[in-house]
Amino acid sequence: MSPAASYPFSMLSIGPQTYPKTHTGYEYLAKKFEGFTHNRFEGVGCQGSGGNIFIKPFLGKEPMQSTLIKSTENASPGYYRVGFENKIDASFAVAGNAGKHVYHYPKGEKGIYLDLGYAFNGAFVTEEHVVDGNAVSGWIESKTTCGVGKYRIYYYLEITSKVNWEKLSEHKLVARLDVAATSAEINVALSSVSVESAKSAILDQTLEAIKNKSTAEWNKNLAKIEVSGDLENAKLFYSLLYRTMQSPYVISDQDGRYRNTKAELRKDKEIRYNGWAIWDNYRTQLPLLSIITPDRYAGMVTSIADLYDSGKKDYAGQTEPSNTVRSEHAIVVLLDAYRKGYLVDFAGIADSLEKEVKGLDYKSPDKALESSYDNWALAEIFTILKQPQKAAIYKNKALEYRTYWNKDFKDMSKRDVDQMQARGLYQGTIWQYRWFVPYDFKGLMSLDGGEEAYIAKLDEFFARDLYNHANEPDLQVPLMYNVTRQGYKSQYWMHRLAADTVIQNYFNDNSRGIGSYIGKIYKNQPEAYLRTMDDDAGAMSAWYIFTASGFSPACVGWPVYYLNVPLFPSVTFHLPKAKTFRVEVANFSPNNKYIRQVFLNGKPFNRNYITQEDIKQGGVLKIVSSADPVKVSSTENWISSME
Repeated sequence: MSPAASYPFSMLSIGPQTYPKTHTGYEYLAKKFEGFTHNRFEGVGCQGSGGNIFIKPFLGKEPMQSTLIKSTENASPGYYRVGFENKIDASFAVAGNAGKHVYHYPKGEKGIYLDLGYAFNGAFVTEEHVVDGNAVSGWIESKTTCGVGKYRIYYYLEITSKVNWEKLSEHKLVARLDVAATSAEINVALSSVSVESAKSAILDQTLEAIKNKSTAEWNKNLAKIEVSGDLENAKLFYSLLYRTMQSPYVISDQDGRYRNTKAELRKDKEIRYNGWAIWDNYRTQLPLLSIITPDRYAGMVTSIADLYDSGKKDYAGQTEPSNTVRSEHAIVVLLDAYRKGYLVDFAGIADSLEKEVKGLDYKSPDKALESSYDNWALAEIFTILKQPQKAAIYKNKALEYRTYWNKDFKDMSKRDVDQMQARGLYQGTIWQYRWFVPYDFKGLMSLDGGEEAYIAKLDEFFARDLYNHANEPDLQVPLMYNVTRQGYKSQYWMHRLAADTVIQNYFNDNSRGIGSYIGKIYKNQPEAYLRTMDDDAGAMSAWYIFTASGFSPACVGWPVYYLNVPLFPSVTFHLPKAKTFRVEVANFSPNNKYIRQVFLNGKPFNRNYITQEDIKQGGVLKIVSSADPVKVSSTENWISSME
């Protein structure tokens, strides 16, 4: 994760590039800094993406001979500052798609080195720029995450004091500062539209003013959820909530103009977004945003639907308006949004949805199950569109998951069932993927031999520490006791994975058991996660936020959330129209992991789930907690079913 100065959902984030750079360009333990860049996609595959417009403050005549060794460092949302042993001090603030650098220098020769051909992992493609007085402006094209596709960003950058420019090479410049100067400031802004748009977004304000503006906006967003209780736990909660609001990125200018993924110029009153990691975060981060940022989420839903108009691919295209990752299961997200009350023009994109689903891949066992999920979603969409014949076609196609499941996931006695990437799986094991039938848990239970056999397999899965929280493939499994009469086991595992010591044996470098990880998964410290675990564009942070709040998505595509005991005595969601939804815990204690009783607005509540509508209506959900489980539950349990 990155300490960069950022702003909610802004494509601009100004942050440090260390040596070594590791995943997002920054390593907390590294002392040597290379310089600073202006965008990054946090915690996603292939060491992230971004890292454009590289700037290095330096002393002397030669930029590369001036070394930056960290001596002090601090940051807050929207702000980052670092001091170096050579007495250079650097501060940054971001508000919207604009930001500011402030450098303090000792007396003597000094300057600012600019590399417009820099990007993570050699991802730079090409650029054009113009130097005009103290300003540099232009556009940069780089490869997106994992080198798939390209994006183009426009920028405007101005140094507020007089400088002398030197051209070192095609993409590298040096701005020489006055020898007597002891400070320099840079204003910078990004746009998906044009250099002129970036220039008009420049904030000609003090660093303090920009920082205050960013702080106010971050406070406004973080205050959407209010927790009470232990301060250290609250710090962790808000650190992770902050991570859920980094992407997707606003690509609309203030006048409503934006470029779509075909690089076509468009204009709309509704804000548009780009920068997707849907395979990573559709189960957690996007559902969270559907609750806490409904205005923004409406624009995100429209933006996802727009992808189908501009020729959606699973990974990035060649003319993206920002760095981005992947968009598998977008169809599920759109169905989910529709059922939560968001507007989706299914009729307008039905042909494109159908084309995408017809082209799905079934070559590996995991792909077969994931593709079946999309077929189920399309069947549901055609039901919404009152086209029963097409709905039946895709429902039957989705039901073919049973054949794939019986072939690869029923027999767990084979030697390769706990091996990473066995049988061509993507970043997971047969054990971890066998549960991926979120749209038909009832059918899955039947395939597994009934409720008792299903529970026995779940018990074995957790008893042998086969679960992997370092990645997404089995994120929903801790919730899966909820479809049985032993829902207390889901309450136990959600609490333990969020707040207690666990054992983890699987890591994303495709190793297993090379030294088990033993400890807490979520920690409010620089080494925040277990080995090789990425935040995956807010996916892992949002999982924690849901669990800490006492409810988590049961199946994306249905507006349903399973209950667990929150990690705080109370959690309050501040909703539109001055409504609040508060989850209160009676008998609160860190040892009380189990639900004894539930009340909604003072009345007994006999369900193990709540709905999006329950939340939107506001009110008080009171959970009576206990140290002892209710082993024979009489609650009404929600279970997904294709029947």
